[in-house]
Amino acid sequence: MNFLAHIYLSNNNPALQIGNFIADFIKANQYKHLPKKIQNGIILHRFIDTFTDAHPIVKQSKRRLNKRYGLYSGIIIDIFYDHFLAKNWANYSQINLAEYTNNFYALLNKNIAILPSGVIKLLPYIIRDNWLLNYASLKGIEKTLIGMNKRTQLKSQMHLAIVDLKLNYSDFESDFKSFFKNLLNFCAAKIKEF
Repeated sequence: MNFLAHIYLSNNNPALQIGNFIADFIKANQYKHLPKKIQNGIILHRFIDTFTDAHPIVKQSKRRLNKRYGLYSGIIIDIFYDHFLAKNWANYSQINLAEYTNNFYALLNKNIAILPSGVIKLLPYIIRDNWLLNYASLKGIEKTLIGMNKRTQLKSQMHLAIVDLKLNYSDFESDFKSFFKNLLNFCAAKIKEF
């Protein structure tokens, strides 16, 4: 899952949301200095990634992609799934997506002192371009894929994946909806363990 899903799956718990959001910027166990609830968010993020990567529906989604993406296919599906979460946001939250994302940006700014340097560098761009809200549109997803392709020095060819999304749109959306039900149950059980 990508940024929006990780935040959402934190059950509206601010510390879990922060940890879940910053986890990709934390190496191994270099998070022991952070508050326990933020550590739990990092751990939750890793559980989500492991569950997602092994799930048969996600594997099915990856097979729908052109083979040219190779190892990047998982990242592409994460981005596609964030699109479907954003597009169908009203089915998952009573707070509209614009308000939800603005609240989250405010939470990050309020806790800037504990954010990893990689997050601090990226945060102005995330907020300026309102990544989380823009996941809801195909133009926003295309822009994200173009940006990701640039970050891989054009090796990933992820900018082309917008074609795959459009060609198999309803199948990807169906995959997301089926998978996300499983993921919601998985996360609810994991959060109870903290």
